[in-house]
Amino acid sequence: MRRTIFESEHDLYRDTVRRFVDSEVVPHRERWEAEGRVDRELFAAAGRAGILGIAAPEVHGGGGTQDFRYNAILSECLAEADVLSAGLGLSLQADIALPYLIHQADADQQARWLPGAVTGELILALAMSEPGAGSDVAGIATTARREGDVYVVDGAKTFITNGQNADLVITAVKTDPSAGHKGISLLVIESDSPGFSRGRKLSKVGQHAADTSELHFDGVRIPVSNRLGEEGRGFYAMMGNLAQERMSIAVQATAQAERSLAATVAYATERTAFGQAIGSFQHLRFQLAELQTEVDVARTYVDRLILAQVEGELSDVDAAKAKWWTTELCQRVVDRCVQIHGGYGYMTEYPVARAWVDSRIQTIYGGTTEIMKEIIGRSMGL
Repeated sequence: MRRTIFESEHDLYRDTVRRFVDSEVVPHRERWEAEGRVDRELFAAAGRAGILGIAAPEVHGGGGTQDFRYNAILSECLAEADVLSAGLGLSLQADIALPYLIHQADADQQARWLPGAVTGELILALAMSEPGAGSDVAGIATTARREGDVYVVDGAKTFITNGQNADLVITAVKTDPSAGHKGISLLVIESDSPGFSRGRKLSKVGQHAADTSELHFDGVRIPVSNRLGEEGRGFYAMMGNLAQERMSIAVQATAQAERSLAATVAYATERTAFGQAIGSFQHLRFQLAELQTEVDVARTYVDRLILAQVEGELSDVDAAKAKWWTTELCQRVVDRCVQIHGGYGYMTEYPVARAWVDSRIQTIYGGTTEIMKEIIGRSMGL
C-alpha cells in the first residue's frame, strides 16, 4: 500500500537516517546487546547527523520544526534495520524527553540545556516510574522538600531508559505529598549532583541494548531554577506529552510488525517442506494474508494519527487507541512469525526472534493496554 503522508524533504531525511543507522548502529548491535547499553558516542554521532534536535529551536542548534513525521522516520528506520532496541535511547531523547525542554523550560533553561541535547553532548532521561508506581503516575512517592532556593529530593525511580548514560534526568517529584496529582512537579536533576546515584542496570527479557536502570535520590539538593514550569503543574505537563510518547510507541510497534511480516513472507517463499515452499500451503498462505491485512489497517490508522499530531489535533484518546491496538497487534504478528519460522524463529540470529522478545514490553511501557482502554472507556462516558 502506497503511503502518502511524506513529502520530498522527508524522503531525503529518511536517506540520511538510513545511512546513519547502517554506519553507526548496525555494526555495534551485538556488542551493545551483550553489554546492556549503547556507547555515549552514539548520541554524539546522532547529533552530528542532525537526528536528535529536529524539533528544537534553530537558535539552539535544532531544526526548528515540530513535524512529527521526522520522529516517525527515525523509529521506522531503526525497526527496518532490526536495531530498534539499540536505538531506543535515541527515540527517548528526540521523541519523549526533548519536548519537556521545548515546551516547559523557560528561556534561560533552554539556553543551558537544549544545545547539548541537540548535539548529543547531554543525554536525557525521563524518570517517572517507581518501584510502587508505574501507570499510576499520581502514586509516585519521590519527594522534593523546598528549603529556600533549593529542593531536597529523596526517593527512587526504576525502569528508566538511558538511566546509566543520562546527564540530565527530568524527574517527577511530589512537592506537596498531600495534594495528589496536583502536588507533582518536574525537576531537572544533573547526574553529578551529590546524593544522586545510579542503581542496577536492569536485566531484561528483551531490548537488551536499551540501557534501563534504577535511580536513587538521597538528599539531592537541586536549585529551584531547575524546576520545569510552575510548582504543582508537573502532572499536567506529563499528560500533555504522553500523547506523543504513545504515538512514538505505536509507530515503533507498527514498523516492527511490518518488518517481521516481510521477513516471514520471504522465509516462507524460500523454506521448503514436503517438496514445496511452506508459503504455498493454504493454511500458512491464509495466515499470512490475515496478518498482512491487519498490518495494513494499522498502518493506515497510524499514518492518519501521525498527520493529526503534525496538525496539532492528536487527542489523548486517539493516541491511547493507537498505542494499545498496534502493540497488541505487533505481539500477535511476531508470535505468529516465530511459529512460521519453526525452530529458526527461536534463534536470536533471526530478526523475528529478536522482535519477539523486544516487542513484549510495548503493551506495558508508556501506559499498559488496560490503562489505554480505561482512557478510551471514560471518554465514552462509561
